[in-house]
Amino acid sequence: MERTACVDIRALPLQLLLRAHPEWKTRPAVVVDRDKPQGVILWANQRARASRIFPGMRYAAGLSLSRELCGGEVAGAEIEAASADVAQRLWRFSPRIEPSAREAGVFWLDASGLRFVFPSLEDWAAGISTDLREAGLSAVVAVGFSRFGSYAAARAGMEHRVFGTPDEERAQVRRVAIARLGFDPGLADTLLKLGIDTLGGFIDLPPAGIVRRFGAEAGELHRLARGEGWEALAPADLREPIEAAMGLDYPETDTGRLLAVLAVLLQPLLRELARRYEQLAALRFRLALDNGGECSEEIAPAAPTLEAAPILTLCRLRLETLALDSGVVEVLARAEGAGWHERQDTLFPEASARSIEAAARALAKIRAEAGSGAVVCARLHEGHMPEARYAWDRLQQPAPPRPALPLVAPVVRRIYTPPIALPPREHRQPDGWLVAGVADGPVEEVIGPHLVNGGWWMREAARAYYYVRTRSGRWLWIYHDHRRRRWFLQGEVQ
Repeated sequence: MERTACVDIRALPLQLLLRAHPEWKTRPAVVVDRDKPQGVILWANQRARASRIFPGMRYAAGLSLSRELCGGEVAGAEIEAASADVAQRLWRFSPRIEPSAREAGVFWLDASGLRFVFPSLEDWAAGISTDLREAGLSAVVAVGFSRFGSYAAARAGMEHRVFGTPDEERAQVRRVAIARLGFDPGLADTLLKLGIDTLGGFIDLPPAGIVRRFGAEAGELHRLARGEGWEALAPADLREPIEAAMGLDYPETDTGRLLAVLAVLLQPLLRELARRYEQLAALRFRLALDNGGECSEEIAPAAPTLEAAPILTLCRLRLETLALDSGVVEVLARAEGAGWHERQDTLFPEASARSIEAAARALAKIRAEAGSGAVVCARLHEGHMPEARYAWDRLQQPAPPRPALPLVAPVVRRIYTPPIALPPREHRQPDGWLVAGVADGPVEEVIGPHLVNGGWWMREAARAYYYVRTRSGRWLWIYHDHRRRRWFLQGEVQ
């Protein structure tokens, strides 16, 4: 009989945050979507919950409840890297692993036939927990006969669980509290009003009206709890990076000769990737220096490829920016592969002078020369002060254009960071003021004031914003800081 196991790493982002800051383990700690007072709390540890700090609250509200509260962001790339590392560890225990696409930190493993490899499934589950504990992560393992049964048991329990029969698993599923599952918390509150707090009472409801009465997510949970809707285990590809190293007879500092060494190392890496029907997605190389130090760099082509020329071009750009304080005595290259996907171009390509592929190649060269964080795009964020309502996120791939005829011409607002201090002025109103100098003329039109007050949780701010038009036609966005008694240029509308 097939056996399925679920590994649940509770609140993986919170565990990553506490692993990076071990001194926070004895204090209330939370993970926020952004490290600002108006950031939303996503995960909270037990000490924070004891202070009545829960997910969904603002970070500022949590600070008002506990002065010892510690919080920080955990980037999505960090979570993905940790999930990949966990998958590599779990491959030691099962050849078939499927990470959950819905919840970070949840993995399903195929446990069939492992009783002939390990003394018992209990020892197998304990070995998984011990191995993850060495990586600084705490997990609960449940071994059952179905995906949802093992998932529900892992989410509801605090200790490892191995079911002996399918009936035992189904009985346990009926006792699981709905609030312990990673579904909408509002669903648990709604069902609690009907006197239903466990999956057993929820399963007994007629399936016909679940979606209509409680929503699509409740219908999905009801279908999964009844044993429907699960596809076969879709294990992730087991791709191990390929490495090649070369020691140098003498310390080397010349960029051209170091590039030649990388070219020699790259050839066997590409051949091995081609043998595995993969393409190079990223190349990491480490330079061991003569003084005992090292320098680690990474380049990524615009698209996975097996061509050496574009990869070496990116390597050359990266090497030319390095300022090594000693000669290189060893070069280690590691290639990460990606699946090989055949591509069929469109039969009738649109005539366009712009190419997404060319833009991606140009951005890859900029990242190779200036660093992986050089290419960013603005993302809107919820915030109180104007400068907190956006942030710069890394841009991996340019999006294809989707032209549309705008009904209203867009207005672009350029924001200066930090704001530009303006000369002092006696009167509070900016009318008639040479705010942009003599060349642009005096202010002829004023829209405002728009009052913005806040920041009491860190540094209180009281501002009066104005849109002013100069005689030259420029629209400037300025504000008067009441606490500092100064005028500042925040931006310009174009």
